[in-house]
Formats: sequence, structure tokens, C-alpha cells
Amino acid sequence: QVQLVESGGGLVQAGGSLRLSCAASGSIASINAMAWYRVAPGKRRELVAGFTSGGDTKYADSVKGRFTISRDNAKNTVYLQMNSLKPEDTAVYYCAAAVVPRTYWGQGTQVTVSS
Repeated sequence: QVQLVESGGGLVQAGGSLRLSCAASGSIASINAMAWYRVAPGKRRELVAGFTSGGDTKYADSVKGRFTISRDNAKNTVYLQMNSLKPEDTAVYYCAAAVVPRTYWGQGTQVTVSS
């Protein structure tokens, strides 16, 4: 079992920044990969940024150069630094942990970017 708790969402003006945190607990050693997803109103869930099982990073084209995923292994925490935010980044952001064959999800944190 893995538990994920996100924090750091909020309301920000376009061009601003936010940093999301995802604290993991439980069977940490069983996690193969972690990522951030988002669900915008009326849209499908999409991958925003993630670490592969090999430790590489990947980003959605829409956030490349603006968002950075990082982690602090000592704190079992993954971060998503979001800069130059745009109104189209408004969504609920979810942290996910892959423990093959299942995926664990956090409760989500709302990010709202005003124009």
C-alpha cells in the first residue's frame, strides 16, 4: 500500500508560479515510477510530468520549459515547480505512483490560473 498526499495548489495570476508537493508513505520501496497528472474541466486526464523507472524525466509538450519535476528521496516527496502559468493550466493536479501492476493516486490539488 502507498499513500500520496498532495499540497501546494491555489489561485495564481497568469505568469505566476506555484510548487506542488506529493508526500508518499507506506511501501515506498515498491514504487517503480511517479508522475503528476492533471484533469482540466471538460478534458481528459493528461500526463504533466513524471519520472520513469530508470530515473529519466518526461514532460507534456504543453509544459516543457515551464514546469520542472524533482524529488527529495530523504523526504519521500516529489515536487512540481510550475512557472509562467497560463489560464489553460487550470486543473486538478494528481500525484501518481506506479506499483506494478497498479497505480496509486493522491486526492488531488486544485490549481486555478486567472487571466
